Amino acid sequence: MAISRLSFPGRRFARGPQWTARPHRIAAIYAFPRRALASLLVLCLLAPGCATRVENVLQPPQVAASDASRVNMLVATTRKSSDDPGRLYSGERGTAISLNNVTVSIPPDRNRKIGEVQWPSRVPPNPEKEFAVLEVGKVATERQALAWFRKNRNAKRQVLIFVHGFNNTYADAVFRFAQIVHDSGTDATPILFAWPSRARVFDYLYDKESANYSRRALEDLILQATRSPDVDEVTVLAHSMGTWLAAEALRGVAMREKSIPAKIKNVILASPDIDIDVFRRQFIEMGPKRPHFAILTSTRDKALGVSRWLSGGVDRVGGSDLRPYAATLEELGVSVIDTSAIASNDPLGHNAFADSPEIVRLLGRRLAGQSLSGGETTVADRVGLTAANFAGSAARVAVAAPASVISGEAREVLKRELSPSSGQIVDGRIAY
Repeated sequence: MAISRLSFPGRRFARGPQWTARPHRIAAIYAFPRRALASLLVLCLLAPGCATRVENVLQPPQVAASDASRVNMLVATTRKSSDDPGRLYSGERGTAISLNNVTVSIPPDRNRKIGEVQWPSRVPPNPEKEFAVLEVGKVATERQALAWFRKNRNAKRQVLIFVHGFNNTYADAVFRFAQIVHDSGTDATPILFAWPSRARVFDYLYDKESANYSRRALEDLILQATRSPDVDEVTVLAHSMGTWLAAEALRGVAMREKSIPAKIKNVILASPDIDIDVFRRQFIEMGPKRPHFAILTSTRDKALGVSRWLSGGVDRVGGSDLRPYAATLEELGVSVIDTSAIASNDPLGHNAFADSPEIVRLLGRRLAGQSLSGGETTVADRVGLTAANFAGSAARVAVAAPASVISGEAREVLKRELSPSSGQIVDGRIAY
C-alpha cells in the first residue's frame, strides 16, 4: 500500500504533506493539567533534587583518599556566582561566561558501583566513600585556559563537552560529569557547560528559558574548541533539556560558520527532551555537513512523559520509539540506541546513560573507538544493537530493525523531509 507521507519517527502515518502533530482526544486534552500536576508531584517525590541533602559541597576538604581517582575538568558556566564558596554558582542567570577548573575525587572502586554518584552526607565529605571536590581554581585568562588544556589533553587531542539537563545544581552537573568521565574510562579532555538551572521540579519553564538564554555562550565555547590548533576532535554529549540547548548551539554554529566545523565528529543526545518537530528543523538547519548523531531513547522515560504533557502533547525525541526508522536514520548520520530494556537506578528511567553500568561502559567503548566484537554478551547483544563503522572516538551504533517495517517510498520521504528545502513552490506550498 502506498503511503503519501511519513510522519516523523514516533508519530503515525498520515495523509497530507505537512508535518502535523498527532491528533489527541478532547478528553485527554481537558485532563492534561490534572494529569500533569499529578505527574509532577510524583516526579518531585522520586527526583533526587527534591530530597533534603547537603548542598554546599564544593568547598575542598583538607584530606583526600590516597587511592581515590581524580577527574580534572574545565567548567564554563552562564550561572550567577554565589557568595557561598560551598555552592560556587547559583541557579540564577549570570551576565558573563565564567571559567573554573575543578578537580573531583571519586571513591576507590571497592567502595562504589559504576554509575553511582555518592553524594556527600556532610561537609567536609569523606573521600573514602563520597565524591569530593579537591580543588577549585578560577581560569582568568585565555593563556590559563590553554595551559590547562595542554596539561590535560590526550594523545589524540580530543575534547568531550558535556551539557547537563533540567533540575541540576552546579554541583549536580560537576559530580555527574566526573562520574561519566571516570566510569566510561575516556581520556578525552573533559569540559562541562553548566547553564542556569534552579534545580526545582516546578521551575521547568524557568530552566527552559535559561537554556535559551545560554545558546550563544555554548556556541562560543564550541567554536573556541574547534578553532584551537591544540584540538583535533570534539564530541558533544548532552542530556535531557541540555540536548535542546546543544542542538540549538550547533544550529547556531552552522549558521555563523556556514557549516558545522569538521572537528566536531560526534554528538550524543541522551534522553533528549526536544519537541520532535523542533528537532527536525534543527537537524535541517545545521546543513548537509553534520557530525554523526547518536540518540539514546527510552519509551519508559517517565520524566519525558511529563515533559510531553507540559509541551502540548507533542512527542519528545528521547521518549519515542525510533527503532523502526533506525536504518533510514543511519543513512542520514543518526544512530539510535534504545535503552528501554536496560535496568537503571533512576526510578524515572531518565538517567540510564550515566547510571546504568552497561550503558556507561558502552559509552566508554565508543569514546575509545572500540568495537563490540568479542565472545562476551554485551548490552548491544541484549537490546538489538549492531556495530557500525565507528569514526573517531564516539558512539556510532545502529539499532537493527526489519526492513519491512516501512516501505521504500516512506524511507525516501523521511530522507527528503530531513533534508534542506529547495525553496520551490509545489502545489501552493513551500516545503519547510
